[in-house]
Amino acid sequence: MPTIKEAASDFLANKRVAVTGVSREANGHGGNVVYQRLRDRGYEVFAVNPNADEVEGDPSYHDLRSIPGGVDAVVIATRPEHAEETMHECAELGIRQVWMHRGPGPGSVSETAAAYGRDRGITVIAGGCPCMFDPAADFGHKAMRAVLTLTGKVPRKV
Repeated sequence: MPTIKEAASDFLANKRVAVTGVSREANGHGGNVVYQRLRDRGYEVFAVNPNADEVEGDPSYHDLRSIPGGVDAVVIATRPEHAEETMHECAELGIRQVWMHRGPGPGSVSETAAAYGRDRGITVIAGGCPCMFDPAADFGHKAMRAVLTLTGKVPRKV
């Protein structure tokens, strides 16, 4: 069982990443923050929102299947009740790394979705945020990681 730092490093080594739940209204939404940060750090990042054709001035895809050429990893930043459907799609598409986003609020973690993914050989990070780990990190997210690790919202092991 890898540590969170090892799993985060492996996840962030992927350069084609989809972020589900990117909102049309950016206003601090967790999915948008992750999307912007990965894009700004040179990742080929794809926004997924079934109700939008464009977000953040970029094309948005209605589902993972619609992304030309597919992706290597997925950040789930939707409500938890939508995570299971996304995890099923990841399994069907052969995506082997999934991060369910969770900051200080309830986040996107679904234990049912995590178990489903792990049963199918997917590495699932159930909590925390990619922006808390290098090369995507900033000071604020690193500080938040320390606090959220103590409260259990960032897992120590994956």
